[in-house]
Amino acid sequence: MTFVVAGLGNPGAQYETTRHNIGYLVSDVLAARHGTRFSGQKRTRADLAEIRVSGHKVVLAKPHTYMNLSGAPISATAKFFSVPPDNVIAIHDDLDLDFGIVRLKRGGGEGGHNGLRSLTSHLHTRDYLRLRVGVGRPPGQMAAATYVLKPFSTVERKELGVIVEESADALELLIEVGLEAAQNRVHAR
Repeated sequence: MTFVVAGLGNPGAQYETTRHNIGYLVSDVLAARHGTRFSGQKRTRADLAEIRVSGHKVVLAKPHTYMNLSGAPISATAKFFSVPPDNVIAIHDDLDLDFGIVRLKRGGGEGGHNGLRSLTSHLHTRDYLRLRVGVGRPPGQMAAATYVLKPFSTVERKELGVIVEESADALELLIEVGLEAAQNRVHAR
């Protein structure tokens, strides 16, 4: 079985350490764990890296497009590798979860997340898997769009490495044991 793991984020150095790029960060850790690197693919408009998790081929994909256009490169990657939407896993930031909380699910709404909205539009379904990484709510009256494009705070950066590693663990567990069993273990933490 083959999976496409969509690490959602924005390209460019100015976005590398922002909350919206948590999907890129987790994807980078997964590639490093498995001793591989990303390479750019013109056909899919994404950086791709292939790894194996519990005998399954996993294609890690980081779109070259900005977040709100990320569905097209992920859909193209899934089509290129003949992966159905059921085996697409989106890794994304989630404002509705406290900072550092990791959750797994299949389907659901987009909750105002433009990357998920684009992915849903291009996959023609909401029933793909999701690894949600909590970034918390914006303080005061700050707009959500402004908040997710800001770098992690000094306090958050101290914990970020552990959270990214735990997120990568959750992704591997999801592929290894399936959604329900992975949820039981990850959500109990």
